[in-house]
Amino acid sequence: MNKIPNRKVICEVLMEKAKDDKDIIVLCSDSRGSASLTDFFNAYPEQSVEVGIAEQDLVGISAGLAKAGKKPFAASPASFLSTRSFEQCKVDVAYSNTNVKLIGISGGISYGALGMSHHSAQDIAGMAAIPNMRVYLPSDRHQTRKLVEALLQDEKPAYIRTGRNPVEDVYTEENCPFEMDKATVLKEGKDVLLVATGEMVRPALDAANLLEKEGISATVLDMYCVKPLDKEAVIRYAQQAKVVLTVEEHSPFGGLGSMVSQVVGENCPRKVKNIALPDSHVITGTSKEVFDYYGMNGEGIAKTAKEFLA
Repeated sequence: MNKIPNRKVICEVLMEKAKDDKDIIVLCSDSRGSASLTDFFNAYPEQSVEVGIAEQDLVGISAGLAKAGKKPFAASPASFLSTRSFEQCKVDVAYSNTNVKLIGISGGISYGALGMSHHSAQDIAGMAAIPNMRVYLPSDRHQTRKLVEALLQDEKPAYIRTGRNPVEDVYTEENCPFEMDKATVLKEGKDVLLVATGEMVRPALDAANLLEKEGISATVLDMYCVKPLDKEAVIRYAQQAKVVLTVEEHSPFGGLGSMVSQVVGENCPRKVKNIALPDSHVITGTSKEVFDYYGMNGEGIAKTAKEFLA
C-alpha cells in the first residue's frame, strides 16, 4: 500500500523545479504542515510566504505576486480556501486572469473526525461555477506529479484538490498516461460507464474489476479534469454503454455528476446515476469508514451499478 499522500508529491515537484526557477513562490495560511510544504519553506525561505490564518489575504497576495511575474502556489485547507476566500478566487484570480494555482488540501471528508466545519463537499461546484477557473482532482501520487508539472507550464488560474491521506495507486511510475484536460481511460466495457474523479477513481476501478467477474463489462474514466470536463470522452463512452454512473467525494449537487448528466442528456441520452456524499451532515470517521458506510467503495459501487442495470 502506498504511504505517500498526493500533497507530499506536490511539495516534491515544487522543490525540484524551484531549484532553477526562482519565480516559484509557495504561500500557506498557517498550513505548511498540513500541506506537507514544510520542507519547501525550509529549503527556500526566500520563495515562501506564511500569511497566517487569513485565507482571503492568501489569495489576494498570490494574485499580486502573479501580476509581478511570479508563479504562486497557494495552499490551504479546501474547506476554507473554497469558501472563506471565494470572492478573492473569483475576482483576484479568475476574473483578473492571474497565474495563481490554488491548492485545496485535505479535500472532501479527509479531515475525518473534525467534522462538517472541515469537510469540503461543495468546492467542485463552487470553483467550477467561476468563469476562467479550472478544477482538477488527481487520483494518485503519480498523476499528481504529472499534473503539477503541466500546471507549471501555463499561466492560467487553477484549483487543485487533494486529500489528506495516502491513497492506493491507480498508476505506476512507468505507466501513467497523462494528457492535459483529457480523461484517462483505465478500462473499456459495453455495459456500464463509470466516470470518477480524485480519490474515487481507485474504488471505481475496483468496482469494474468486480463487475467483470460477474460478466458485466465497464468502462472506467479517470476524470481528473472536472473543468474543463472532457466532454468528448464522456459522449464517446456513454454511447457505448447502457447506463452511466459518476462517482465523487462531493455533494450530490453541482459537481461531476451534474456536469456529466448535462453532457449525456444533451448528446446521447442514457440513465445517469450519481454516487456521492449525501445531502446531509456526513458521519464522523476516517475516509475509509465514511466511504464504506455510504457504499462508495469498490463493493458498494459494483452493487449500485448492478441494481441500476437491472
